[in-house]
Amino acid sequence: MALSRVCWARAALWGSAVTPGSIVTRRLQLGRSGLAWGALRSSKLHLSPKADMKSLISYVVTKTKAINGKYHRFLGRHFPRFYILYTIFMKGLQMFWADAKKARRIKTNMWKHNVKFHQLPYREMEHLRQFRQDVTKCLFLGIISIPPFANYLVFLLMYLFPRQLLIKHFWTPKQQIDFLDIYHALRKQSHSEIISYLESVIPFVSDAGLQWHLTELCNKIQNGTHPAVQDILALRECFRNHPLGINQLQALQLKALSRAMLLTPHLPPPWLRRRLKTHTTVIHQLDRALAKLGIGQLTAQEVKSACYLRGLNSTHIAEDRCRTWLGEWLQISCSMKETELSLLLHNVVLLSTNYLGTRR
Repeated sequence: MALSRVCWARAALWGSAVTPGSIVTRRLQLGRSGLAWGALRSSKLHLSPKADMKSLISYVVTKTKAINGKYHRFLGRHFPRFYILYTIFMKGLQMFWADAKKARRIKTNMWKHNVKFHQLPYREMEHLRQFRQDVTKCLFLGIISIPPFANYLVFLLMYLFPRQLLIKHFWTPKQQIDFLDIYHALRKQSHSEIISYLESVIPFVSDAGLQWHLTELCNKIQNGTHPAVQDILALRECFRNHPLGINQLQALQLKALSRAMLLTPHLPPPWLRRRLKTHTTVIHQLDRALAKLGIGQLTAQEVKSACYLRGLNSTHIAEDRCRTWLGEWLQISCSMKETELSLLLHNVVLLSTNYLGTRR
């Protein structure tokens, strides 16, 4: 009895301290806090699909960069020579891809605005010309890599014959100098043959004054003297028609001029003549665009590349000397008409052979 009375007394005291209203209030507070926590938890755990996708992409990119960095450090430590080749190859691919996108953008603008090639600014014309040449050189690799497992053979050939199969984007800095020297040595082999042909046709020149000018020019070049601009321009009429017009040149001279322009001579004479015409016309159009731009607007690398295209081995010549030579070339080229392009073609040899003692 005493125990039961104590229990009832405690129950009475607890009931008087906690009223029904306070119990309801506490339950409402607990319910509200539970709803607030649920909302907060759902806002953190259930992101929008766009935010999920962005975070996933960011995570994948970060991990890929980290793995790529570890892979590069591994190659650099354990395979240093291969790592150098790998780095040059990857940079070459990036540069070639950038060139392709730029060429596509230029062609798109040409199509939209109905602009012809010769109406483009100099840098865009030069970019398209160089990109076409690079694509032509890469075409052989693309063809031989079509069969299954032929890509292993392609990599081997690229490693063994980088000068013949790869474009300059994939050359090391030392290879760029060495290979340009090799190419210039190849085209120099035809210089003496071209000058000898000019001497052989002197008797067939109808004008006595032109005969004298042509004889003097050949003697100067053979004696190691660099000709003046006026010495070459004085022969413009001689190169319009017979015997030195581009349509009257003999097959041997066409082959020699093709080698001097770094074009293959192993084609029938009509094809050689057509290729030389096209190549010389493009250079003439580039010269007119460059004259509008101004040589002073070119960078040092652009000046050296322009000189090398026109027959001068500019890899070992100072920049200011290259600019002087390019100015002489433009003075000659911009004074010519389309019917005198044979003289511009021969000018590759006439103006470059003895410049600053380059003849060895």
